[in-house]
Amino acid sequence: MKNKTAQTLLLLTTLVILLGACGDKKDKSGTDSLQGKIPVLAMLDSTTYQFGEIKEGAIVEHEFKFKNGGEFPLIINNVTASCGCTIPEWPRDPIAPNEESAIKVRFNSKGKPGQQVKTITVYANTEPAYSELRLQGIVAAAPDSLSN
Repeated sequence: MKNKTAQTLLLLTTLVILLGACGDKKDKSGTDSLQGKIPVLAMLDSTTYQFGEIKEGAIVEHEFKFKNGGEFPLIINNVTASCGCTIPEWPRDPIAPNEESAIKVRFNSKGKPGQQVKTITVYANTEPAYSELRLQGIVAAAPDSLSN
């Protein structure tokens, strides 16, 4: 009986060691070889644009310039804004490695008095899969909006 228990214990220990060793192997020809080569959305300026103080109703436009710092084409899948008052425009074609481009953002301040922070989220084939840009500033209320 003691012999069977020892054999069972030895068998279980061997299985655990073998299973553990299988998990330690890395595929050197797979994704590890792609590290550092994937597209990179490298901003050429700040990710935040401070537009200062503007009068309500003014439209702010800004281009966030970037470069593909990776070794494969950068594809921007979508760009969204935190508010309908902010409209992004982005390149629809792939951006080649080391090529520069821009995301244009237009903020309409009508009906938006006070401190403003608008977030623009860029979804692309990068790691991480999204990046955030921001427009910040103060919108001075128009005289007619103060009475509302």
